[in-house]
Amino acid sequence: MMRVLVVDDEPLARGGVRARLAAHADMQLVGEAADGEEAIKSIATLRPDLVFMDVQMPGLDGLAALRLLPPAERPLSILLTAYDHFAVGAFEIQALDYLLKPVDDERFRESLDRARAAFRHRAVGEAAPVAYARRFSVRTGQRIAVIDADEIDWIEASDDYAGLHVGPRVHLLREPLHQLAGRLDPAQFVRIHRSAIVKLDRVAELEPLVNRDCLLRLRDGTPLRVSRTYIDQLNAALAAR
Repeated sequence: MMRVLVVDDEPLARGGVRARLAAHADMQLVGEAADGEEAIKSIATLRPDLVFMDVQMPGLDGLAALRLLPPAERPLSILLTAYDHFAVGAFEIQALDYLLKPVDDERFRESLDRARAAFRHRAVGEAAPVAYARRFSVRTGQRIAVIDADEIDWIEASDDYAGLHVGPRVHLLREPLHQLAGRLDPAQFVRIHRSAIVKLDRVAELEPLVNRDCLLRLRDGTPLRVSRTYIDQLNAALAAR
């Protein structure tokens, strides 16, 4: 069970997070706060494992509030914002994720998967390395092939499977994309669409589109569409490299 604090100056926004959390039995809402100062006090008294933190609030904003906390006392954090230029700040405070309002349900579930993985890591000790997936076993006819994560160019959703693209070949892994996303190293892989994940070192160029989506090309020329829901997460991940 993860103890969760929701911080946002907008009651409707807090209510939206609260309603989504109610669908997850392992998430326990322990409190709410409406600004950064109240958030710091609530974190000190409630000791949440995870905080959903609005970035822009009157007075002390969300990023500033988290920066004031010593890293050892800082809960896992998922940032919420209606704006698209705070992603690099999210990486600076080691936030788990960065969600644009209005929050997409699938992105919310993906963020919770990341929180669960990070929470398990904390439970076994800060010194233990995060066990991101490095190899995948996929069935090819009557044989089992082992695919290294470093070999993958991009991954696409295919119903309850994930298609691992390795050069011209596609290997089907029996695991839904949203679940696989939580097991991948975020320093190497980033989601660009509800149906696609790319390996960051395979990205060659980005071309903005008129609807705030983006066209991405891999080094082998493969074109992929980046949804505006994920563009800021992609830009921040590329900047962090």
